[in-house]
Amino acid sequence: MTTKRRDFMETCMVGCGLVLAESFLSNGLAATQEKKVTANEDLMREHGVLRRALLVYGAAADRLMQQPASLPAHALARTARLFRTFGEDYHERRLEEKIIFPAIRKLEGPVSRYADVLQQQHDRGRDLTDYVLRVAQGGNVAGSNAAPLAAALREFNLMYAHHAAREDTVVFTAWKNSLSQKNYEEAGEEFEKIEKQVFGHDGFDYASKEIASIEDEMGLSDIGRFTMNKPPENKK
Repeated sequence: MTTKRRDFMETCMVGCGLVLAESFLSNGLAATQEKKVTANEDLMREHGVLRRALLVYGAAADRLMQQPASLPAHALARTARLFRTFGEDYHERRLEEKIIFPAIRKLEGPVSRYADVLQQQHDRGRDLTDYVLRVAQGGNVAGSNAAPLAAALREFNLMYAHHAAREDTVVFTAWKNSLSQKNYEEAGEEFEKIEKQVFGHDGFDYASKEIASIEDEMGLSDIGRFTMNKPPENKK
């Protein structure tokens, strides 16, 4: 009986081990699948980094109009360089202009006209980046450039706010709906491949850390300080 009982316990332990191992592998696979980033999610989270860059531009414009000397111009230049490498050279040129816009132009209806407008706005944004890098070189912004630079940053912010909002809600949705599920999944894989080709690593991780560092330097990292006050009561 003792031998049989020992054999029984060993069999149970082996069986339980196999079950646990299978469960671990299954859960690990599920976790991997859950973490997979889809094509539209990839595009939109990249927009999130660029929108944070716009907030830096907005804060810089305010300082230029109020106290130009208080602006750390190198932080503004870092933001422009990030917008160029991550936004213009990668997100816009490699994904939107080579993959999204050509497909959108082939669709029927008003959405097909977005591509040309968005392309023109990309070009204007590159002009803005050139301007920022030129004006902010040397670590300071000359007093004569403060007001024109502030105006250009605000104009760009307004344009890009409309630009990204239309892409997120209209263009990317139309592009996704034009693809089969298989082609859409392949597009997501292609995006990841391009990202690694351009950056040699996780480009989103790099960009997220870079914009967070710039926000620290600009005093923008605590989002709690931007919580609005309670609106005033209606006066009767």
